[in-house]
Amino acid sequence: MKPLLFFISIVFLVSGCAHVISENSRSMADPGIPVKSLFANPDSYKGEIVILGGTIASVKNMGDGTYVEVVNKPLDNRGRPEHSDQSHGRFIIFHDGFLDTAIYSKGRHLTVAGEVLGKKLQALGEITYSYLFIKNMELHLVEPGTGLPIHIGIGVSGSF
Repeated sequence: MKPLLFFISIVFLVSGCAHVISENSRSMADPGIPVKSLFANPDSYKGEIVILGGTIASVKNMGDGTYVEVVNKPLDNRGRPEHSDQSHGRFIIFHDGFLDTAIYSKGRHLTVAGEVLGKKLQALGEITYSYLFIKNMELHLVEPGTGLPIHIGIGVSGSF
């Protein structure tokens, strides 16, 4: 019985330390891009692969795909959004397909690897807001508090 408990403990420890985003997507992303600069001038980073995370503000399924509006949050060393009041702004993820709004709902936390498409001007309340706009490559919902991924591998895998 003890060897089985030891094995289960090791599995949980290793999976709990793993990064949310796959090694393949992380190897394509440029970790040297300053997040503040990315949000201030998205058009300068068109074509770059980035990893971002935060809290879902809204989700809209449209004829060409799904648009997920996210309030940016800093990521921890495993790529999980931190519980923080810090944010560089909002960004929109374009997913080429359908995402169920009952699952990808307001208040859920996610991490995404995607290609920067530039900026997207869109209404936010009574103002026009300049969103960072990215195309989904890999998208993971993350359970608040635990940081464990609960939905693995949504998106296009490396086809840009």
